Amino acid sequence: MSLLLSPVELAGLSLANRVVLSPMCMYEVKKEDGVVTPFHFVHYGARALSKAGLLIIESTAVEADGRITKNDLGLWNEAQQAELSKLVALLQGFGSKVGVQLNHAGRKAVDADYPIAPSDSPFNENYPVPHEMTLAEIHRVQESFVAAAKRAQAAGVDMIELHGAHGYLIDQFLSPLVNQRTDAYGGSLANRYRFVKEVVQGVRKVFDGSLWMRLSLTDYAPDEQQNSVAEWQQIGQWLEADGIDCLDISTGGLLDRKPSIPVYEGYQTPYATAMKAAVEIPVATVGLLDNPNLCEHLLQTKQADLILQGRALIRNIHWLADAATQLHDRSFTPYNDSYGRGIKR
Repeated sequence: MSLLLSPVELAGLSLANRVVLSPMCMYEVKKEDGVVTPFHFVHYGARALSKAGLLIIESTAVEADGRITKNDLGLWNEAQQAELSKLVALLQGFGSKVGVQLNHAGRKAVDADYPIAPSDSPFNENYPVPHEMTLAEIHRVQESFVAAAKRAQAAGVDMIELHGAHGYLIDQFLSPLVNQRTDAYGGSLANRYRFVKEVVQGVRKVFDGSLWMRLSLTDYAPDEQQNSVAEWQQIGQWLEADGIDCLDISTGGLLDRKPSIPVYEGYQTPYATAMKAAVEIPVATVGLLDNPNLCEHLLQTKQADLILQGRALIRNIHWLADAATQLHDRSFTPYNDSYGRGIKR
């Protein structure tokens, strides 16, 4: 029996296995109203049939102007909550745990009417110049995260992931490269952490499920300009103390540049392992993890606790069944006998 495909209790969740569908934007809300569409029922339903232990629904904005694009999901009103509830119930009915990633894109909200950020520097020349957030806007957005978390709980999700990676608003506050504020939300690491601290504490008061945070542990910038790994470890420890149950570790996205680190299978996992050395809560890894044997090795050697699969589960919705074959894990059972006929043994 493999660790990858074995049941596990982690981060307050009872999971059928350690494979998690990574939240990936689908940009399929053609009506631009943030409401779940038939596509989402089919897309996530197929992954539920694959028997992934946890499905994290894609970036879901807490405000209309907080969407990455107008074709993203949202959770700022009751109509969005109502349809999300139906999707969550469907997926749970097929045996999966279900989460949702809450996000505000900040200066990366390309379609925003009034883009905002900690400071007024744009992501690149093709993006609008954001307005530096006032204290009132900071508190409004924090309240929007809390309100969306309430709606997520009402919709029945098992977990929430707060998107603090890839250059979106939470990440922008954490980064000295973007956050040039001189008030209580800028300057020192503790001050730059204040925005997310208050978001986490607010969400924790209204949501009793598993609460995760995604972080990018490098911005592909010179070491003297960006947060060091040690500073990210400190942030991880603060997040743990403030109520986060699991850290999902990625890299990049803050700046418009390609990776400055070698890219190979599992190339982001060393950052997850560094975070794992600093915290007691579980740590998830993501990125070029198509190979089930590599995933099993990372788990067996305690480099990470959970494996997030993104593009691999786009390419092959039966990735788990194929992994069971490669790992010689006969304990894995497909959704039903008909699906079992398609498994190579």
